[in-house]
Amino acid sequence: MKNEKVTPRQAKRGDSVIVHYTAALSDGTVFDSTLSRAPLQFTLGQGEVISGLEHAVLGMSPGDCKTLEIPASQAYGPYLPEAVTEMARGDLPEDLEPEVGRQLQGQHPDGRKLLATIVNVSEDRVTLDGNHPLAGEDLVLDVLLVSILSD
Repeated sequence: MKNEKVTPRQAKRGDSVIVHYTAALSDGTVFDSTLSRAPLQFTLGQGEVISGLEHAVLGMSPGDCKTLEIPASQAYGPYLPEAVTEMARGDLPEDLEPEVGRQLQGQHPDGRKLLATIVNVSEDRVTLDGNHPLAGEDLVLDVLLVSILSD
């Protein structure tokens, strides 16, 4: 029998994968981790996670670990000042008491969901920020590919 080297399976588009990760801002502040909960499962190529994570997992084999820096453009995008809007407090539903930090959900004219955070409240105006809370942030991810579930 010949000694043949077995090449470990590598993650590719279409594979469902399971990963553990720790996510931090570029200053080292950890904002999310799966290490104390169930790992994350997603399908490569489906846009279910930020593109920087998806690109990092491509080509990894189960058991592989890597640390990667993800620019804002491959994470939650740039911070867009035009995504901040002001509206009359009276335009909010009557039963809604606006408070800074509260998230509101709406809908774009094309049907996509819109999530905005109240960032300022005055007597007659409310300022909403439609940017993701991590928009404009470069991220650092530690990723462990736990397993590949399917082709």
